[in-house]
Amino acid sequence: MSKNKVFDVVIIGAGPIGLACGIEAKKAGMSYLIIDKGCLVNSLYHYPSNMTFFSTSEKLEIGGVPFVSHAPKPTRSEALEYYRRVATTWQLNLKLYEIIKEVNKKDVFRIASAKAKYAAKAIILATGFYDLPYKMNVEGEELPKVKHYYKEPHPYFAQKVVVVGAANSAIDVALETYRKGAEVTMVIREDKISDRVKYWAKPDIENRIKEGEIKAFFNANITKITETTVQLDTPDGKFTIDNDYVLAMTGYKPNFDFLEALGIKNQGDKFKTPIYNEETNETNMEDIYLAGVVCGGLQTHKWFIENSRIHAGIIIKAINVQRGRQAK
Repeated sequence: MSKNKVFDVVIIGAGPIGLACGIEAKKAGMSYLIIDKGCLVNSLYHYPSNMTFFSTSEKLEIGGVPFVSHAPKPTRSEALEYYRRVATTWQLNLKLYEIIKEVNKKDVFRIASAKAKYAAKAIILATGFYDLPYKMNVEGEELPKVKHYYKEPHPYFAQKVVVVGAANSAIDVALETYRKGAEVTMVIREDKISDRVKYWAKPDIENRIKEGEIKAFFNANITKITETTVQLDTPDGKFTIDNDYVLAMTGYKPNFDFLEALGIKNQGDKFKTPIYNEETNETNMEDIYLAGVVCGGLQTHKWFIENSRIHAGIIIKAINVQRGRQAK
């Protein structure tokens, strides 16, 4: 790569929406680069090994590449294979395992990663939200037994496990670890299982709780974690229960520090929703665009692969319009 090369657009994030942006840029004849601090579709890679998507495979398709899965709802491994095939089919220009250290703008954007420096006329942020878990902010949360990410159930066989949360990830973890031999207790801040839980999992977890196979504390919080116990505050009083592992499926949030460092402001609402033009996806910072789930701020359930694939075409069209104005 030439030191003096200036890309039409640099896309930060090599998830499905970042890849979609790269495909649209390539179709438009733009020079582009996709950078990610991890592997290809890094967030999907870190999903639980046995995860099944809520969406059907065709709703996860990008770039006109067919996604054929064994069942209507594809698995994580099928999705990883699919997006590898997308990247290969389109011969996308990727730089993986490069953490962005600095972004400045003078005449163009100057982007410094841990490995190299790049220049671009525009930036698309498709950074997702899976890298920063919500912390419980309780004593003992730093202990190795506390996990904010879950991979598979085997390590928790014959262990006393506390699962924190009531949304899809928490329900999947509770059911899977229970069925692989863990003694599972759920700690839920709300008074019921979330209505957003997958329709096939919701009655399953509710029946396991009703039958006493999984213990659940509703309207409850963890107040302290030790090597061997978890202390709870519940409507029925304070409890201390024996515990080997805490699986805190408390959700994740975008990297707001990175957005703020780029000068991107939010709307001042409780969701810290970034300011952007919904017709172009351009932020309050000229030539910086948002794509995918990051558009929703803390409302990480608002945007998915299937409903934010359109961002790629919207943004590349807007960049092309801007290029045309500058050329006049």
